[in-house]
Amino acid sequence: MQQLQGKVAAIMAKDPNIELFGSFMGLGGNQNSPINQGRFFIQLKPRNQRKLSPEQIIEELRPKLATVPGIRVYLANPPMVRIGGNQIRTLYQFTLQSGDLNLLYSSAAAFEKRLRTVPGLADVNSDLQISSPTLSVNIDHDRASALGVSEGQIESALNDAYGQPQVSTIYTQVDSYWVMLEVLPQYQRDLTSLGLLYVRSSNGNLVPLNAVASLKTGVGPLTIQHFGELPAVTVSFNTAPGVALGDAVDRVQALARETLPDTISTSFQGTAAAFQASLRGMGLLLALAVLVIYMVLGILYESFIHPITILSGLPSAGLGAFATLLLFHDELNIYSFVGVIMLIGIVKKNAIMMIDFALETQHTHGTPPREAIVEACLVRFRPIMMTTMAALVGTLPIALGLGAGGEARRPMGLAVVGGLLTSQLLTLFITPVFYTYMERFAGSGKRRKDRKAAKKQARQAQEQVALEA
Repeated sequence: MQQLQGKVAAIMAKDPNIELFGSFMGLGGNQNSPINQGRFFIQLKPRNQRKLSPEQIIEELRPKLATVPGIRVYLANPPMVRIGGNQIRTLYQFTLQSGDLNLLYSSAAAFEKRLRTVPGLADVNSDLQISSPTLSVNIDHDRASALGVSEGQIESALNDAYGQPQVSTIYTQVDSYWVMLEVLPQYQRDLTSLGLLYVRSSNGNLVPLNAVASLKTGVGPLTIQHFGELPAVTVSFNTAPGVALGDAVDRVQALARETLPDTISTSFQGTAAAFQASLRGMGLLLALAVLVIYMVLGILYESFIHPITILSGLPSAGLGAFATLLLFHDELNIYSFVGVIMLIGIVKKNAIMMIDFALETQHTHGTPPREAIVEACLVRFRPIMMTTMAALVGTLPIALGLGAGGEARRPMGLAVVGGLLTSQLLTLFITPVFYTYMERFAGSGKRRKDRKAAKKQARQAQEQVALEA
């Protein structure tokens, strides 16, 4: 493994985009970490010293590393914030769980094989390794009982020989040392050496192990992973360039429903699980944000109608944000959704500046709604342009992906810039028209109310005259 990692390191050392890297054997620091796996941590050169993005560098390195025989290398650009999950080879994790170990392993192997054929996925792999050599010791209970040997004695003898138990501690003036019990290394490499192991029976005699047990070789899992106290297999994958995580998640779930039995439970872990949870809450979060804004504006203007007028520019802004993400082939993720929520606050500011001026003009000078909103557009045009351009220019570096890690924040900037441009072009036309219709609707409602009040007052007057007569 060390020699193979050295060959991989030689390829990475020649890449002009890599500044430094570190190589480790074992995926983690626990005892179950297999030593037939390793990990590279790569640090790229600053963005101004390389021409390629991390995804392009991965696509360039992948065929080069595939030429090293005996080792498979999986490359992934980790997210800025890691969200849970196990330490695995690729970014996204799909975990299979079942109490039936044989069914789990056979189903997981078949599922991984089918998953490799799903378009849009790359570097599909799993933590299941069932090619590790195993040795089964099958005890002949009748013969062991006749010779006075119990099952516990056999297990204790095997543990003392190969389990490296601590039997004592040596204390010195400066330190302490554990005394570990085991057979000599030359007897740990050959299976026939197990025939030299003796077990002391209850009557004190030494009984050879092969007299009371038979040995059988086979293959089994290198480690048995658990998740939620159940045996588990984690299948991990990357997305191909241009494929959104949401599409990949849907394809994996569809394949799982098609191929896996009902007794196997499945769930996404890490970043994919966080994506699912956030996607379920994004629509509700956006609806709550609009509702809170409507309630606050309704309290401020003491009206149910004009908050709707102020929010009338939001659809155009949202359309511009989503169209910009689609145009630049960026996905709707958490960053871009934060940009959409920011966009709501910026866009409604433009409408507030116009509506507030128009209402004040109507109430102070008695100007008709159409003339009031036209005057508001003319007077408020300059501050609207100033504030919008300030927000636009301030967000433009994020949309261009400038700076270290700028590619991750780029969807947020694109959503804000695209939404601002669209809303700026349409708000000055949509909001005045909407305001005029809302004022006409409010005026008609007020006139109907006045007519009802006048009829009621006339009826009361007639009743009063009738009573006096």
